[in-house]
Amino acid sequence: MSHATTSASASVPTWPGPEDPDRFLNRELQWLAFNERVLHMAEDDRTPLLERVRFLCIFASNLDEFFMKRVGGLRRQHEEGIQGPYESMTPGQQLAAIRERVAPLLQRQAAIYADRVRPALRAAGIELASWRELTPDEQSEAERWYRRNVFPILTPLAVDSGHRFPFISNLSESLGVLVRRPGESEQLFARVKVPELPNRWIELGAEAGAVATGGPRRFVHLQEVLEHNLDDLFPGMEIVKVLPFRVTRNADVERDNEDAEDLMEEIQQQLRERRFARVVRLETGLQPNERILRFLKEELALAPQDIYEVEALLDWESLGQIADLDRPEHRYPPWRPVVPPRLVDEERDIFSVIREGDFLVHHPYESFDASVARFIEEAANDPRVLCIKQALYRTSGDSPFIRELIRAAEAGKQVACLVELRARFDEARNIVWAGTLEDAGVHVAYGVVGLKTHTKIALVVRQEPEGIRSYVHVGSGNYNSKTARLYEDWGLFTCDPAITEDVVNLFNYMTGRSRQRDYNRLLVAPLTMKKRFIEMIEREALLHTPERPGRIIAKMNQLEDRAVTDALYRASAAGVRIDLIVRGFCCLRPGVPGLSENIRVISLIGRFLEHSRIYWFRAGADDPVEGEFYIGSADWMYRNLHTRVEAACPVLRRPLREQLWQNLQLALEDRRQVWDMNGRGEFELRSTEGIDPDAPEALGTHEMLMRAARGR
Repeated sequence: MSHATTSASASVPTWPGPEDPDRFLNRELQWLAFNERVLHMAEDDRTPLLERVRFLCIFASNLDEFFMKRVGGLRRQHEEGIQGPYESMTPGQQLAAIRERVAPLLQRQAAIYADRVRPALRAAGIELASWRELTPDEQSEAERWYRRNVFPILTPLAVDSGHRFPFISNLSESLGVLVRRPGESEQLFARVKVPELPNRWIELGAEAGAVATGGPRRFVHLQEVLEHNLDDLFPGMEIVKVLPFRVTRNADVERDNEDAEDLMEEIQQQLRERRFARVVRLETGLQPNERILRFLKEELALAPQDIYEVEALLDWESLGQIADLDRPEHRYPPWRPVVPPRLVDEERDIFSVIREGDFLVHHPYESFDASVARFIEEAANDPRVLCIKQALYRTSGDSPFIRELIRAAEAGKQVACLVELRARFDEARNIVWAGTLEDAGVHVAYGVVGLKTHTKIALVVRQEPEGIRSYVHVGSGNYNSKTARLYEDWGLFTCDPAITEDVVNLFNYMTGRSRQRDYNRLLVAPLTMKKRFIEMIEREALLHTPERPGRIIAKMNQLEDRAVTDALYRASAAGVRIDLIVRGFCCLRPGVPGLSENIRVISLIGRFLEHSRIYWFRAGADDPVEGEFYIGSADWMYRNLHTRVEAACPVLRRPLREQLWQNLQLALEDRRQVWDMNGRGEFELRSTEGIDPDAPEALGTHEMLMRAARGR
């Protein structure tokens, strides 16, 4: 199956040269191209129906975060006249280009929902009805439900000389209502907030047992029920017009925190500022009432380009309720991660397994709970363990790591935890965790001043007969049991003294005042990582010969750092063949004559979110498996290499390198879920036409890795 490229432009450009600012693609537009690939998953008939519903939610949630994180920052730059030194577009031009790209995406999302997903749901016995599609009996049932469950919590807020315009919270859905007294012409404005109930799709006929009998299930959205029952809120008044709307506020209110006397207090202040930050987007229903719209524009200080008319839903997140329906035949087949082969024997302690040799775990194919969570749990229980240290960037609400670290501290072990308070949108949760840990006697640190701590490392120090030994986990993903079932990540367990010494020193750097800059094995940002990566890229060019060509394969979430990109361009010009597997945005232009003929970029989108970072350099080896492999938490982005604490760890044992090599080859050969990028920044989905449907490349990377895990 093929698909149109993810860019409206089909013109042939004049290719940029090595010194041209246009050799870098625009980050914001490339991110939107990534989210378009996510939207395609909702459009693709090969995606199970309820998963298509979920991808509609994911696309919308991604877009919300994009406006909160990126558009607000661009708006500030535009107002302050700031322009990046490498940008060929001004902030104002970028904002205009974003709107030009987003508008058709919203239309496409609405069309996918209305023309493809809703009819398919109806055919499957799941009807998402509008109010006018309900029978009189169903309307009466919905009204009764509304009176019982919603009406008591509504608070209509009038706006007039005696009532100020109300605060509109971020991502909340509201109804703007114009009312007037009978016989009068003056129209008055009121705002009604749509309640943020756990379920916003009201099931009709549920009392009649449709769920139990397996019959068709009909739902209507809360917003429509509320909209058609406003008379109850404004008795004696005439409803003139109603406009559903939703606001998005800027979340780009971070400071560098370098001068903060109390980092936790500073982050709490930022959260308060974010709550009241300026509105950067107003979404409304189609053909909005001009009077209501003008009023909202004035009160929220919006320009016309900040307003988006939405054809289908304002609250796409509510579709998560539908995606969660118990209809397994319309979902991906259930996947239960397998226990890693080295850890199948639960009678053996995990430390004795690690002593036998390093091993890798690959999530979600292999169980996170049976490996990473077990590592910390056993450390907390083991009387020989003296010390546990862990860096937490994001963790789940019911995190087993918090529980085990507290238990270890209460048992008298030395426990240190680095909690990154500045993990975007997880700040409030991490503040709570930090307080909970401190109350239990855990030594809590917040990281290096001016830097976010993004590295995924854990250290256990154990007293053994021959002396103290350290054990380490270095991963590419967060210590989060929930996302580990959905995100693809690699982790390494080792007690190699050269690596464990590095991790000890890295924790000292993060929690104390160490100025350690030299590490045995680890590549550490912002100290050595970028320099070493560029040196390894340049080494491939120096070692390149026709008989033993230079070769690089790098897998990451996104690529944006200009110095690394230029190093890749230079290596390509020297003849080095480079494959980049970049799930998200990529600012490098591949396949450009005179610039990057030898660079290929692909993006892998599918059931699981590709999150691991793997870096491979041939390094002159005859056998590719004997090249250099690194895994870690850092993308090739400026922020990862300069403003975050990151670690990439070498993988040294041959069997483990073979695992990584096979993973990279599966992705490069995939014909099921891979998109190829061209030099204009456009992507095209690979075709499976003419391929045996049971061939590995037709089944796709995720299916093949699940089969391999089951086989083990």
